[in-house]
Amino acid sequence: MPSWVVGAGTIVISLVSAYGFLMLRCRGTGNPFGRRARWWAAAIVLITAAVSSCLGLAAIAVGDHAIAACVGLILPSGLWLARSSGLHSRLDGSRLAERLGVLGVLATFPLRRLDDRMGDDLQDWCDVRLRAASRKPQWVSDAADYYYNQVSGLLRDKREKEQLSRWRESVRHKIGVVHLIDAEASPASVAEALRYHPATTDRRTYDPDDLPRLARRLMAEAENELCLFLARVYRLGYHRLLIFPFRPQPLPRAQPAPGSQAAASREPRTS
Repeated sequence: MPSWVVGAGTIVISLVSAYGFLMLRCRGTGNPFGRRARWWAAAIVLITAAVSSCLGLAAIAVGDHAIAACVGLILPSGLWLARSSGLHSRLDGSRLAERLGVLGVLATFPLRRLDDRMGDDLQDWCDVRLRAASRKPQWVSDAADYYYNQVSGLLRDKREKEQLSRWRESVRHKIGVVHLIDAEASPASVAEALRYHPATTDRRTYDPDDLPRLARRLMAEAENELCLFLARVYRLGYHRLLIFPFRPQPLPRAQPAPGSQAAASREPRTS
């Protein structure tokens, strides 16, 4: 097999492998190709593939094509190992940092920047959906139901599904109590409603004697739990959920009937 074919194959293998291991590293953390993180993700893939390809081409130069293919496939796995061991987050101030010195810091700098930008993308994603839902108390509860229904059937991890369900039930319960307060229910009725859910049974925290303050607290906690819900959904890989509530589409303008304009122009004007 010609060396140039092996070299081209090594480059392709390096790119695919670097991309695959980057996705493995970021699984359960966020979206490496979000609006802010994508440039660092692309840079990491290209740098990793370039290093792998250079080593692979060096192996081709000495006539060992098998080593070239192995280098292109195995070397990018360092991305996954770095995430699994938490190496890039332990470099600063550790003995390993002293041993690796500037080289170690430079090697992990793109990964740290990628993590920062992924966090920014996650925050932006959650903020947009939280702002849309928090305009009305009922929308907060409806948003929790909507996002849960979108992902619950796709989750295989029962613990993740149970955690999302707990957040949803807590949001629905707290918004329900807020509705009671808005309907001017008596403190006794509110106190009874608070006892229906274990999250609101502490009377010292949820005092029904000060209903306006209690409503603000419950609303803030419901929004915070919805934000936690959204952040977990995003980390699980569901980055393309629509924003709830949906923006209504503008109605199409009615087209005038044929000849209506001409008929209107023939009508006599009254002064």
